[in-house]
Amino acid sequence: MSSPTRIALVGATGLIGMSLIRLAVGRSDIRIVGIARREAQLPPGARMEMLLAPPESWPDAIAAANASVLVSALGTTWKKAGKDEAAFRTVDQDLVLSCARAAKDHGLRQMIAISSVGADPLSKNFYLKVKGEVEQQLGRVGVPRLDIIRPGLLRGPREELRPAERLGMVASPVLDLFLQGKYSKYRSVHADLVAKAIVGLTREKMAGRFVFEHDAILRAASRA
Repeated sequence: MSSPTRIALVGATGLIGMSLIRLAVGRSDIRIVGIARREAQLPPGARMEMLLAPPESWPDAIAAANASVLVSALGTTWKKAGKDEAAFRTVDQDLVLSCARAAKDHGLRQMIAISSVGADPLSKNFYLKVKGEVEQQLGRVGVPRLDIIRPGLLRGPREELRPAERLGMVASPVLDLFLQGKYSKYRSVHADLVAKAIVGLTREKMAGRFVFEHDAILRAASRA
């Protein structure tokens, strides 16, 4: 029997991070090592390690995790960042890149990063611009395999639900029906499906940079 894939998870206390932790319960093929700044309420049956450290020490935590895959589910909100561009970049850009460099330095074979549909370094939308810039910069870090997941509106339980997201979650089942063809990438997706896609992608061995939007996310999830 093969050893489980050890996953260092940053952003463990967020929507996708907690979905991945729940998915790992009872599985023998993956082992999650969560890295966070604070304790989190783990689901019943969770058997995992949680390394608590301030963000500036996360590179050391990644080294201590002894993992082969880094999953970055990091992301703040405009409100939590105090509507300050520099504060937003500190988490969504600087911290993500710091973790990626640690993964490269400590020999991890793969990084899976959660981005956003529409990510574009030339976008006039600040959020999408930052996401696009980070994608470019991650590609230059040099982790052997980089998987970028670009979900549309994420459905699932959140600590903070912004008004636009609340409206989108209510309307998304209907709106998704009209998003066909090249627009299908904008369909909403449940965080649990993204977690399954992450697990499916950990089984891929080919080196390179790969991008997954809605339909590709569902295909990756089916391999979990």
